[in-house]
Amino acid sequence: MEDEKGVLVQSLIDTVNEISTISDYRGTVKKQYCNLARRLKLLTPMFEEIKESKEAIPEETAKALVSLKEALASAKELLRFGSEGSKIYLVELVLSQFRRAKGRVDAPDVELYEELLSLYNKNNDVTTDPAVLRRLAEKLQLMGIADLTQESLALHEMVASTGGDPGETIEKMSMLLKKIKDFVQTENPNLDAPLKEKNPGPSQGGQASSDRNHKAPVIPDDFRCPISLELMKDPVIVSTGQTYERSCIEKWLEAGHRTCPKTQQTLTSTAVTPNYVLRSLIAQWCEANGIEPPKRPSSSRPSKTSSACSPAERTKIEILLCKLTSGSPEDQRSAAGEIRLLAKRNADNRVAIAEAGAIPLLVGLLSTPDSRTQEHAVTALLNLSICEDNKGSIVSSGAVPSIVHVLRIGSMEARENAAATLFSLSVIDENKVTIGASGAIPPLVTLLSEGTQRGKKDAATALFNLCIYQGNKGKAVRAGVVPTLMHLLTEPGGGMVDEALAILAILSSHPEGKAAIGAAEAVPVLVEVIGNGSPRNRENAAAVLVHLCAGDQQYLAEAKELGVMGPLVDLAQNGTDRGKRKAAQLLERMSRFIEQQKQAQVQTESQSQIQEARLPSNAADS
Repeated sequence: MEDEKGVLVQSLIDTVNEISTISDYRGTVKKQYCNLARRLKLLTPMFEEIKESKEAIPEETAKALVSLKEALASAKELLRFGSEGSKIYLVELVLSQFRRAKGRVDAPDVELYEELLSLYNKNNDVTTDPAVLRRLAEKLQLMGIADLTQESLALHEMVASTGGDPGETIEKMSMLLKKIKDFVQTENPNLDAPLKEKNPGPSQGGQASSDRNHKAPVIPDDFRCPISLELMKDPVIVSTGQTYERSCIEKWLEAGHRTCPKTQQTLTSTAVTPNYVLRSLIAQWCEANGIEPPKRPSSSRPSKTSSACSPAERTKIEILLCKLTSGSPEDQRSAAGEIRLLAKRNADNRVAIAEAGAIPLLVGLLSTPDSRTQEHAVTALLNLSICEDNKGSIVSSGAVPSIVHVLRIGSMEARENAAATLFSLSVIDENKVTIGASGAIPPLVTLLSEGTQRGKKDAATALFNLCIYQGNKGKAVRAGVVPTLMHLLTEPGGGMVDEALAILAILSSHPEGKAAIGAAEAVPVLVEVIGNGSPRNRENAAAVLVHLCAGDQQYLAEAKELGVMGPLVDLAQNGTDRGKRKAAQLLERMSRFIEQQKQAQVQTESQSQIQEARLPSNAADS
């Protein structure tokens, strides 16, 4: 018990000491952060006294110290963010939190916070007062290219941590940062130019002026590789969280470097992970600026990423592989379970396990009658598939039919992890075709209907990814996915509304999908979501309705009767960018439909009047 007390108290002391090493807080919150850090440091004497005391700690006190340890860990992360994180985010989040806790903050801080909120609530198309932008740029210390670059990277890391779905708050921050960047670059047009262009000689002055009049779009800093400073074609993330062009960071690693070029931190792994979120953002930026999107280099790479596992770890992996081939069900079960955990632990393990030849052995175990071994094997493959190089190895080893077998007849845990594995593998476009052709879609639809909440989400993400490929959409419709999705949209709790609408939006562009959605009487549900759903769900519901109403006036008439016009006008004004476009399309079609109805009514009334006018004459003739 004495040892446990010593370990606990020492961990508290260590945490406070780590807090003491954090410095250089952002100017916008420096005062509050320094105050918090100073107060936490005052706890050290108390911890030292508890540590030196010979008396036993009561159980309640021990519990309180454990809770305090968790709170200190959270405070450390908060302070670290105050030193390294986004300045805009800090102003919004931290100042509001300190204001609640303290009851008041200094007047300049309040002004900064209020100006930030006023810009958040402005329409993006409304011109912002340059004086306000200047004050914000100066107070946030975002007047230089280095500061703007660091802020871009900080916001990008926040996007990456959300899995690519930044949400409304971070989108507002990005919008604000873009306004500040535009303002700063307008004030100083040569801010991002090379040194020789910033100071042109007398003979260059006229040319420089001419170039500024015909300026190409400025590439956002976080779209440039920190090594080459060029627009990234194939961005990848290293273990420090920084993103680089794949070819540049691979050359850096091949030269023997084991540090992050930007932060100089030691890399815990040489493995790299594709940054799909940033790649998509770059493509969208290129499209918006009329630039040809950068093409990724061919998939043939000079060499696969090698593992940095120690010889002892490699020996352990080899022993586990021997157990997999031993023929003993107990050995196979335990070895598959250990490989599953090792593959989950880190990127180096995933590379080393694949290099040792584990993938074909694990694929062979997917057909074992032992359900627990089967669970371990499919989950190990799921964990290994996180490494991009392993995805190709798994598919080329013939794993897909065996994974589909598990998806059909395995335990619920095995089926869920099989679905997640298929999603992971389908990130590569050619695998979408392979998986769709293997018969995976019907059992995924079944899991979407009868799985646990986690299982339904795994099945939904796999189906969404597979249906990006046009050839899989009809298969999903014929497997009965549309009625299942409609049920998920209307079931109590609504835990799968986001996923269901996203899949319906993809399927509605396919003729079979459109027919099935119409047959499922989806229009009332779609109108309800457009009126009351989240921004992303309103967008997807409008996208489904656009396809549904293309050439089918019956759905336009039904939507109009259900009162869709008001929600559509609101969506066109306040929705996401895509939501606004879809709402505008629907409003245009609705206007044409209403005009046609009026013309038809006028024509009908005219014909009635003509017939009525003829009746007396006809009566006289008779």
